[in-house]
Amino acid sequence: MEKCHIAPLACIAALLGTGLGAAPPAAAHTVHLVKPGESIQKAVNTARPGDTVLLAHGTHHGSVNVTTPGLTLRGMGRGTVLVPAARTSTATTAPSAGSGAGSGAAKDANSCAAAGNGICVVGTKDHSVDGVTISSLTVTGFDRTGLYADEADGLTVQRVTAVKNGVWGIATEHSARGVFRNNTARDNGDAGLFLANTVTEEQGATDTGGTVVERNRLEGNRIGVTVRRLRNLTVAGNRLTGNCAAVFVVGDENKPKAGFVTVRDNRIERNNKFCPKTARLDALQGSGIVLTGAEDNLITRNVIKDNVGSSPLSGGIVVFKSFVGTTSERNRISDNLLQGNSPADLVNTDPGSGNTFHGNSCRSSQPAGLC
Repeated sequence: MEKCHIAPLACIAALLGTGLGAAPPAAAHTVHLVKPGESIQKAVNTARPGDTVLLAHGTHHGSVNVTTPGLTLRGMGRGTVLVPAARTSTATTAPSAGSGAGSGAAKDANSCAAAGNGICVVGTKDHSVDGVTISSLTVTGFDRTGLYADEADGLTVQRVTAVKNGVWGIATEHSARGVFRNNTARDNGDAGLFLANTVTEEQGATDTGGTVVERNRLEGNRIGVTVRRLRNLTVAGNRLTGNCAAVFVVGDENKPKAGFVTVRDNRIERNNKFCPKTARLDALQGSGIVLTGAEDNLITRNVIKDNVGSSPLSGGIVVFKSFVGTTSERNRISDNLLQGNSPADLVNTDPGSGNTFHGNSCRSSQPAGLC
């Protein structure tokens, strides 16, 4: 019999909402309801693989560490809001019951929370946190990242709103086979969605096993989506506007190169916010899709309009040699609609070989003749 730590009527509604009432479950899973003011972390620590921690509508305070594989952390829509705890508070985590993740995972999760992240889905090389779902909530105001995952394969993030976090809205490292769908990332300090092999070590691009970034809204960030040193990933059907740059596919001198990323069917308009130069990157403004130091990517069927700026990376679609001198090679840019981008709809300043431009509807290019 299904257990539920909530009142009977609420229990029935929650179970129907998750589809658990449709048929007898193969194994008993628990729904743990957390109301504002109650401890989310206590519920997460109690939960076992397959359980759901359901956050009630309202404002919840403090970081949350998830180290249990197969856990679902779900709110009741945008009105379920997670914000930082008071500065006098510190997050603490005990190993999750039944998690199978040892003290190393709990320690890493604690470090994640202490660093200023909101929701932390953190495993280790020996104990990855697989199959976690985060959905239907807002995470805002954290010093670093709204939702951060590391060693979290098969992560699903959907209908999450990540707003005004200091660095990234939603970010992953060392993770594969993720699904990021129907999220909103707005006004975050760096990327709305940031996907990378790692930012702390020099190593070649890793294969994501088909990670999907689909139907998200990315607005007012420094960069809408950054794909850094990864391979085998799709960015499709997203709407990006008001960022300094919309989509970055970034590689470097490490082997294997970043690549085999498909960027298709996105709508990219007026990404004209100005972001000043940083230690790693020139000033940004008016960049649609930028490929730098990457290979074998497909950029197709995107609508890219009115992205205007004077940065070296400005333009509708820009193929650019990386800042460490690595060329982009064998990228295919085809069947895109580009209008009103400046300094040009298509920009290729990369001396790399095999980059092709075919079937694009556009009026201007640098060099001439790419349209």
